Amino acid sequence: MKILFVASEAMPFIRSGGLGDVAGSLPKAFNALGHDCRVIIPFYKEEIDEKFSDTFRFLSSTFVDLSWRRQYCGVYEATYDGVTYYFIDNEYYFKRKGLYGHFDDGERFAFFSKAVLEVLPIIDFFPDVLHANDWHTALCPVFLDVFYRASEEYQNIKTVFTIHNIEFQGKYGDSLIGDILGLPDWARPLVMNGDCVNYMKGGIESANAVTTVSETYANEILDPFYSYGLEGILTNRRYKLHGVVNGIDQTIYDPKTDKRLFANYTVKDYAKKKAENKKALCEMINLPYDEHRPLVAMVSRLTEQKGLDLVGAVIDDIMRADIQVVVLGTGDWKYENMVRSVEGRYPSKFRAITAFSGDLASKLYGASDIFLMPSKFEPCGLSQLIAMRYGSVPVVRETGGLKDTVPAFNPETGEGKGFTFKTYNAYDMLDAIWRAYAQFSDKEHWDKVVKNGMNSNFGWDVSAKKYIDIYQNL
Repeated sequence: MKILFVASEAMPFIRSGGLGDVAGSLPKAFNALGHDCRVIIPFYKEEIDEKFSDTFRFLSSTFVDLSWRRQYCGVYEATYDGVTYYFIDNEYYFKRKGLYGHFDDGERFAFFSKAVLEVLPIIDFFPDVLHANDWHTALCPVFLDVFYRASEEYQNIKTVFTIHNIEFQGKYGDSLIGDILGLPDWARPLVMNGDCVNYMKGGIESANAVTTVSETYANEILDPFYSYGLEGILTNRRYKLHGVVNGIDQTIYDPKTDKRLFANYTVKDYAKKKAENKKALCEMINLPYDEHRPLVAMVSRLTEQKGLDLVGAVIDDIMRADIQVVVLGTGDWKYENMVRSVEGRYPSKFRAITAFSGDLASKLYGASDIFLMPSKFEPCGLSQLIAMRYGSVPVVRETGGLKDTVPAFNPETGEGKGFTFKTYNAYDMLDAIWRAYAQFSDKEHWDKVVKNGMNSNFGWDVSAKKYIDIYQNL
């Protein structure tokens, strides 16, 4: 089967979040199953490291009509880990600092979505399935149906659209329909939601199948609390909605080989080696080390979605225990200020590192005993998967992919991989932290829950097969 995976970012070339991880690892899993999956992303000339871009091969160029505009479109190619990647080049749109957040993102990603379809003859790859991801590429199924279906080579392409985070939908004024999208009047309902253009709604309407990144999240987004206004269209299109939980690349996230750790380890020797990692990390960030004191880590965007308001509400209760906390991440200024303030009050027990560092993130996974992830909503989440892989026990809210991947630990049976709470309430979260804290002192139970997580298969092989089943059914 021929699959074209369309995304706004992909590891190892460019990554800002979980989508980049997925686009960098899921296609590799498809190819391991014997399929031909290729990836296409924008060529961010200011962001992609030259060690990669210097290896790109220029294929050809064409022009893309975007309403009254006629824009240049170059195509580059590279191969990495056995996967073919294509890069759409237009310096006006993509030679900028930062991937997102520009005033004309609606135009930039409308161009990219149409360019993907325009360059298929250049790359000589007409896929059986075109798989678009999030609002940045949601117009691919729309443009395919409106402008390209009449061409014989495009007639049999099936489309899948994956919602990674429904909060971000690509919403703009309706003037974009004529000025940028160039859609005829009959196609206006595909992208209109209320009084605005909604790119994600267009993807949901036009794609042959719609997926999201966990089974629980697929059900949650039918509820107005989670859907951000799209519950009506999702309920009407429920027949084509599927939930497939994400995986991680277990060759990248492996405590046995991760060079960023102070000491590598496996499930057989994790206790001694994690202690070495904890001691070295504490020395690095100037925290006193005590092997009997649990170290709690958060590696997260500092936003309300990630549960920072819950943490702020009970942080003083947490810090009264014999416990240490390290928070790594950036986000809303009020939460950055909050964690810095907590560090000021508890300088020997709390560290706030308001930065993004893959090196420090790995060191925290390797050193921490408990990983706190109290999200208000979480489509899938990768951090809890990485944490369990590194022997850090998650404390999570039962929502989205957290519910699907972190079954609650039962000390009676020894089953489960973490400690959970249901309602979005600070004291329910605190109760889950206390349960984890209590079990930490019971080495037999703690060893069991750590090994349950470390021995789990978080790779893409199972999920990739589920996607292939969806493709084949189409």
